[in-house]
Amino acid sequence: MIKKSTEIYYFIGIGGVGMSSLARFCFSNGHQVYGYDKVYSETTKNLTDLGIIITYDSSILALSKKLLSKEVKIIYTSAIKSNHPQLKFYHKQGNQILKRAEFLSKICENKKTLAIAGTHGKTTTTSILTHIFSKTNQSFTSFMGGFFRNESSNFVNTGLDNFIVEADEYDRSFLKLNPTIACITSVDPDHLDIYDTKEAFIEAFKKFSKQVDDKLIVAFGLPISGITYGIDVKADYVARNLTLTERGYRFDLISPNQIFKGVNFNQLGRHNVLNVLGAIAVANQSGIDIKKILSTLENFPGIKRRMNVYSWRNSIIIDDYAHHPKEIESVLNTIRSFYPNKKNCVIFQPHLFSRTKDFMKEFCSVLGHFDEIVLLDIFPAREEAIENVNAYNLLEGIKNDQKKLIEKKEIKSVLESSEAEVFTFLGAGDIGEEITKLKSELIIS
Repeated sequence: MIKKSTEIYYFIGIGGVGMSSLARFCFSNGHQVYGYDKVYSETTKNLTDLGIIITYDSSILALSKKLLSKEVKIIYTSAIKSNHPQLKFYHKQGNQILKRAEFLSKICENKKTLAIAGTHGKTTTTSILTHIFSKTNQSFTSFMGGFFRNESSNFVNTGLDNFIVEADEYDRSFLKLNPTIACITSVDPDHLDIYDTKEAFIEAFKKFSKQVDDKLIVAFGLPISGITYGIDVKADYVARNLTLTERGYRFDLISPNQIFKGVNFNQLGRHNVLNVLGAIAVANQSGIDIKKILSTLENFPGIKRRMNVYSWRNSIIIDDYAHHPKEIESVLNTIRSFYPNKKNCVIFQPHLFSRTKDFMKEFCSVLGHFDEIVLLDIFPAREEAIENVNAYNLLEGIKNDQKKLIEKKEIKSVLESSEAEVFTFLGAGDIGEEITKLKSELIIS
């Protein structure tokens, strides 16, 4: 836990979703909080509105006299390179410097910590768990990796009895945590620029599982032992008799001790039923009565860029963060379930050169199953370009004649000229901003 006395914190990369919640935590505890980010965004605007001072200039000259002090505590994200001018200055000066994951670990020291890990589903599962804790009046602090729809903060604080966190596998960050209770949603290999091999990726999750102090909850079928959950399987928490409703799903829940008929959950996608099962299991194993848990599920607000559905003219637009082939497959299956007779079009922005390279074959396969495919250039994020890895080569590998590569400025003309009735915007880059540009014409479904 960080000190109670007032400190000065400088967050390098403060606009990142994980960093912003930590900055809010420090600010809410009365500390002086400052930050740097490369770009102005809705997140940085909201932090500034809170009273946090942010600069978009990476030079030392951008730092105020107060921030030149050796006493300033530096928190930085893994996306920041070691040659960042300000980070180099603080290293040379000898300031206390921590990566985001290390700082989160310190905050959670000696606290009952509930951690959600997994290649897919951790943000949704964490958010559902946060919603459950909020609506059942628990004392908790949550650091979410996403934002509830219509909310500007991903930091929720009602008390300090429980800490809810995402355990991010990128850069092996989750290995800094020793949670009381943890959930592992999936272990599909990713971030092979960090792990090198699929085997090493899975081994990291196995190592994380051994760092859990009390109870480990895992999706059924994973190569890790624990309390299990799944759909129509022999697990400890099971959803059966799954049926579609207008807003999501109805199912029967089999828990370790009871059966509950006709549970309603208001989100689309079979993958989201798995996410809610994981959240139910964690909440129940942490001590919350399962009847109270289930009463909260019909009013889950949803998360920004996670199966957000809009009406646009005579069409449907779906906005989702999916950036891994398995996630795209889940979105495609959801579209086929809820809109079986409607022609669909995917607008996909690949995220990272390394991920595109590592899963080129898988991307080509899953994207090819949409009726129409529209690609944008690769969003590089923290990476430099890789030779012969580009959106054009991805397009060439897709076995579907209804495909094209466009610039972002052409998106609206695609929407207007296509015969599709369901358009899906996918990617973890800045493609979500294109939805914002259409906002005046969108109706939330």
